[in-house]
Amino acid sequence: MSLDPASLQGAVAAQGRVVRILVVTVAGSVPRDAGTSMLVWEGGEEGTIGGGELENQAVREARLMLAAGHPEPFLRTVPLGPALGQCCGGSVTLAWERFDAGTLPDALPYARRLSGTASPCPSVELAPGSRPLVRDGWLIEAAPAPGRPLWVWGAGHVGRAIVNVLAPWPGVAITWVDLGPDRFPAAVPAGVTILPAAEPAALVRYAPVESDHLVLTRSHELDLQLCHALLVHGFASLGLIGSATKMARFRSRLGSLGHTAAQISRIACPIGDPSLGKHPQAIAVGVAAALIRAMETGGQRQERDATG
Repeated sequence: MSLDPASLQGAVAAQGRVVRILVVTVAGSVPRDAGTSMLVWEGGEEGTIGGGELENQAVREARLMLAAGHPEPFLRTVPLGPALGQCCGGSVTLAWERFDAGTLPDALPYARRLSGTASPCPSVELAPGSRPLVRDGWLIEAAPAPGRPLWVWGAGHVGRAIVNVLAPWPGVAITWVDLGPDRFPAAVPAGVTILPAAEPAALVRYAPVESDHLVLTRSHELDLQLCHALLVHGFASLGLIGSATKMARFRSRLGSLGHTAAQISRIACPIGDPSLGKHPQAIAVGVAAALIRAMETGGQRQERDATG
C-alpha cells in the first residue's frame, strides 16, 4: 500500500481540506500494515487504520488538526496495549497531515520533512507500492503499485455484486464490460473502468495477458464467444458463471473450435464457493476470496523467488 494521489485529490476537491492518517511503521501484533491510511474531514471519513480505540483517538486528533489554523504534520508512536488497552500488543507509528488544494503532492515518490531543519532530502529509490520510509526527519512515500488487471464481462446481478465487493480492494484494477451504457448501474465504484461494447469479444485483444477474467453475461452464446477469444488470447485466470452442465457443453463446443482439453480445463466453472449458496453476494464473496488468495500467494512466491 502507498499514497493514492487520485483518492486524495478527489477528497480535497469534495471536502476542501482533509487530514490523512498514515500508518508509517509497525512493530509486533497490529491491526493494519505500514502504508495503510485513512482520510478525515469535517463530518466524515474514508478508509480505516484498523478500527478500535487506536482509530478513535487518531480521528479525534485529525479533527483537532482540521480545526487548527495551519498545523504542521507530525508523527507519534502509540503502544497499543499500555496506551490504549488494546489486546494486539504491538505498536504503530502514525503520521497526521492536513491537505488542501494548495498542499497536494505534486510528484511521486512524495517526500516531506516532518522534523529537523538541516538535512536535505535523502536520495532513495522506492519501488511502486513500497512501504513508507522515514529517514533524516523526512517521510517518503512511493507511487502506488498497479493493481492486477481484472476484467469483468457482464453487469448483471452477479457482475455488480463482484465489482462492489472487489472495487475497494487495492490489489485489483477492474475493467467492466457489457453490451451498452444502460447495462451499468448509475453509480459505478471509484477506480472502475467501464467499457460499453456492442461486440464485447472484440475487446479481448486489449486485455493484458496477465489479466484475470470473469465471464458473467446474460447470454450463453456471448459467454462462449468470450471464452473462445480468451483461450486464443491468453490470461492469468478465467472464471465462467454457470453449472457443471453448462461447462460440459462449453467443453464440447470449445473443443470443436480447436482448443485442447488442457486449455479448456483452465476455465473455472462454476465460480465462487458452492457452500456459500447462489445469492449474487454469496457468489461475489467466494469469487473475491479465491482471487485475493491467488494474488496474495502469487505475490509471496514472487518475493521468495526474488530473495532466493
